[in-house]
Amino acid sequence: MKIIHTAVVAVTLLTSSTVYAEGADRDLCANRPGRGSPPCVLDVGRFQIEASVVDFAHDKQAGVTSETTLIGDLALRYGVTPSAEIELAWSPYVQAYQKNATGSSRASGYGDLTLAFRQSLLHPDGSGVSVAVQPFVSAPVGKVGTGAGAWQGGVAAPISIALPRGFGLGLTPQVAAVRNQSHDGAHLNWTGVAGLSHAVGPISLGTELYVNYDDDPTGGTTRASFDISAAWVPSGSKDLQLDIGLNAGLNRHTPDYEIYAGVARRF
Repeated sequence: MKIIHTAVVAVTLLTSSTVYAEGADRDLCANRPGRGSPPCVLDVGRFQIEASVVDFAHDKQAGVTSETTLIGDLALRYGVTPSAEIELAWSPYVQAYQKNATGSSRASGYGDLTLAFRQSLLHPDGSGVSVAVQPFVSAPVGKVGTGAGAWQGGVAAPISIALPRGFGLGLTPQVAAVRNQSHDGAHLNWTGVAGLSHAVGPISLGTELYVNYDDDPTGGTTRASFDISAAWVPSGSKDLQLDIGLNAGLNRHTPDYEIYAGVARRF
């Protein structure tokens, strides 16, 4: 967990030595939809709830069907300084189902609890070229079969770049320390997300390429998907966003597809 300690120390130093001007309310900036994280942060004292109505993933290979369902996957965010926010994420209901030629199994319960801290390094409102650093840690409060069963954590570095003609580029590199499959230690897990977005009226359309490499001692595994999403901010409701998305697996280690819908509300 040394990498997590180092990241937290670095963020603390940056927070104490950097001063940002506080301005008017920023545009709504939600973590969802998509797998990448935005670098923008909430205004001081603003609170935001983000939740999935449903998130369903399906995979079938070598005669085995696997399905995972999340209901109410929840994130609570709060702006603590003009350039920083904290976030608490939790899945109140997770169901994992698996079926093969000999039978089926099902596990359900709640997931682990994740605490994150996002520190903006450039343009906390997400304009222009915006950069942030986001360390996080997950507590193993989830039930057997729906949680990791051990403390995990890491750090992400969200980046967004405004492009010509209304396009936006988003990048989210991330590294985490996760539990070994053998349950006797931890290893590194690397993730990269690159996405393009464009607004069409009140609707923002997005595409992402997601790649994850899990360096488990029993053998490394690469997962990849091509994802599309749409987010709608209703006219006259600048603090509300509704979204849908589809993630399509690109290799055998990734679920064939994942579909979801959710909401974000700022207070």
